[in-house]
Amino acid sequence: MSSLTLYNEVTAQSSKYTTLMYSSSFSSAIGLLDKTLRQPIYDIYGFVRFADEIVDTFHEYDKATLLTTFKADTYAALDNGISLNPILHRFQLTYNQFKIDRALLDAFLYSMEMDLSQQSHDEASYNQYIFGSAEVVGLMCLKIFCNGDEGQYETLKPSAQRLGAAFQKVNFLRDIKADFVGMERMYFPNCDFCNFSLADKQEIEADIQADFDAALEGIKALPMPCRFGVYVAFKYYYALFKKIKQTNHGALLSTRIRIPDYGKLFIVFNAKIRASLNLL
Repeated sequence: MSSLTLYNEVTAQSSKYTTLMYSSSFSSAIGLLDKTLRQPIYDIYGFVRFADEIVDTFHEYDKATLLTTFKADTYAALDNGISLNPILHRFQLTYNQFKIDRALLDAFLYSMEMDLSQQSHDEASYNQYIFGSAEVVGLMCLKIFCNGDEGQYETLKPSAQRLGAAFQKVNFLRDIKADFVGMERMYFPNCDFCNFSLADKQEIEADIQADFDAALEGIKALPMPCRFGVYVAFKYYYALFKKIKQTNHGALLSTRIRIPDYGKLFIVFNAKIRASLNLL
């Protein structure tokens, strides 16, 4: 085994372990993908997670400098084909192998920059943020799932974007307490969380429902090696969404909604039955 091959394997464990530690739900869904797809998705998740940690967690540090350094190191890794940052090394391997569009990466990093200074959004900036922080992640994953089939990629792009958007908007509703109370962020446009009403919540939920409906149609058309894993991720987030819908609008500012582990197991079990009966 060459030194580079060993290094690639060591760094692969870094992105996989990052995913396992940060998200048991996504880890479970990734484990249901075809074996050939798992590591590239771990690589995408690890990169996205580290960028998100900079803007959301490292409050005791100069986050702007950290993000600037992270961006420079990312682009250097892509250009050089190697990085001593194991997460960036894995990301550049997957990025270059699957020919991910540079514009997707640029949009993602720009959304991370928005989080450093922008605490509220109008309709235009909200849509831009959703695209960069979530839709492009769905498109990066779709690049991997389609594995060079550009026709299939173009056909499935809209639904992949809607799925990413649905996931992100559910996160916003789930994390209102942390975002608004903890960091004074208000992602939803024209919404005052100090006077968050039932009508506000219902309007947001209708938008999310439309995203989920459009995304499901695309999931049904995904290649078989990835379809079940993506469907399980969809079902998990949809279960979380339904639980949020059942929660009083005022309670969202004081609690964080989650799905217990036994609920996640039931989601996988139910999804397997539906998939076996071709009822996605």
